[in-house]
Amino acid sequence: MIALVSTLLLYLVAAGWLALGVQRPESPLPYGWRLPAGVAVLLHALIHWLNWKHTGSTNLHFFAALSLVGLGMAALTTFAGMGERLRALGVVVYPLAAVALLAYALYGRANPPEPLDWRLLLHAWLALLAYATLALAAVLAVFLWAQERALQRRQFHLWLRALPPLTALETLLFRTIAVGFVLLTATLLTGVLFVDNLLAQHLLHKTVLSLLSWLVFGGLLLGRWRRGWRGSTAVRWTLVAMALLVLAFFGSKFVLELVLHRSG
Repeated sequence: MIALVSTLLLYLVAAGWLALGVQRPESPLPYGWRLPAGVAVLLHALIHWLNWKHTGSTNLHFFAALSLVGLGMAALTTFAGMGERLRALGVVVYPLAAVALLAYALYGRANPPEPLDWRLLLHAWLALLAYATLALAAVLAVFLWAQERALQRRQFHLWLRALPPLTALETLLFRTIAVGFVLLTATLLTGVLFVDNLLAQHLLHKTVLSLLSWLVFGGLLLGRWRRGWRGSTAVRWTLVAMALLVLAFFGSKFVLELVLHRSG
């Protein structure tokens, strides 16, 4: 309980610190948020590890998976260097990670974990990392849309100072999508190799939606390379692809595990 409360508070402190920095770019210690954010990420991971150690198996049910994706987003934001270039990202990501962890603490431990061999664990971890990376891309796409909208209306808000220039933000968006696309490709390949009955009824919708998302992300990267797609086109297709991915994974897990009470 102490670790949980500490993690939630540290996430909120980091988000509040960043929000203050957005409003006051000239404030001292602009990167002081990294300490509470880093400790929160480590405690978040520790909570999952202690639960896995207690149960003897990795819990990847709905709320556990949701919390792990939030953990991945928070870790990437904190340790991958995005924070220095994009302070506003943590204002969104850290509260999301806190909410996901709280949901896991309240509801996620009620489901007994199922033992998985190393092949299925590899597939699952690649999937969670891909979802976390592409979820960050979706947040960046929303930032890009908001930045373009504000500039078109000549509304120069303070939060714009927390974002890199428009072209730099676009570049960061597509680099994030490219990394996520590679991880998603590896996820699909390991699924084909290691998951039995990938086209079984309870997995068919997940497989089809994941492939559709992969095609949209791949088409977006191809369009960027060949036709220079940017702006609203990039935002639109990023959000469409991410929506398909959310439906593929969390939508199917929600129906199977929380509605039908079956393994997802």
